[in-house]
Amino acid sequence: MTRTSLSRACLLAISLALAAPLAQAAEPADSAALPAPDAALQASIDGGWRAPANTARDRYRHPGQTLAFFGIGPGQTVVEITPGGGWYAEILAPYLQAKGRYVAAVVDPAAVAEGGGRDYQQRSRDGLEKKFADAPAQFGKAAVVGYDPAAPVLGPAGSADLVLTFRNVHNWRGAGQAEGMFEGFYRVLKPGGVLGVVEHRARADVPADDKSGYVGQAQVIALAQAAGFELAGSSEVNANPRDTKDHPNGVWTLPPSNNHPESERAKYQAIGESDRMTLRFVKPAGK
Repeated sequence: MTRTSLSRACLLAISLALAAPLAQAAEPADSAALPAPDAALQASIDGGWRAPANTARDRYRHPGQTLAFFGIGPGQTVVEITPGGGWYAEILAPYLQAKGRYVAAVVDPAAVAEGGGRDYQQRSRDGLEKKFADAPAQFGKAAVVGYDPAAPVLGPAGSADLVLTFRNVHNWRGAGQAEGMFEGFYRVLKPGGVLGVVEHRARADVPADDKSGYVGQAQVIALAQAAGFELAGSSEVNANPRDTKDHPNGVWTLPPSNNHPESERAKYQAIGESDRMTLRFVKPAGK
């Protein structure tokens, strides 16, 4: 090998060595310590009924580790709040089909004023119900419950083992409904039940009318504690250190919304989805 070739080889080795820690830094710091999903949950995550566009996001949303962190079990009653198009429903409903119960809590269109999003809420509910009806093998036991976001009743008091909400808190804060929603979570949960929250994470506290989609982690914890919950754990499984949180269109600049000029696509694809907090709260026993 010539001196020039040797120098180039050395430079390449140094570059690779420097790049390795950067690649590792993108992974959640505590991912190795998280519980693994049980076999039935992993089978549901791997289910062929899931939409390809949804499975493509598993690398950002880490459903197995996230749900295992929240302590999900196959015999539980699980209430998911405003599940949207059913990203998590595709995993949860089949997993709970045999022994448990999956409840999709959606905004009741009748509780929304004309011109205030009623049509959107009706389309969302219709789409979710059609999804369930079209695949009874996976969703035959899934239930849809409508609630009034101004006074949420999410099921009989003390009936749920686990309440889950994914990236909704910023909407409730903006509408002045966050406190009532967390109180609704508390009522529907059994004593000892768990509330699992995933939300876009701001650098620090933000005003309630902030339009970025991010929320301060301390603000979410304060909302839960004010409703009576105790913080039982936090995880970095959905963290993204590449997210600078200063995007022109907030979290919607990033995938999957991609609200940005096409010329900037590579930049935002390299960042990936938003940095997210993952928090587990418990309703104290005897409450």
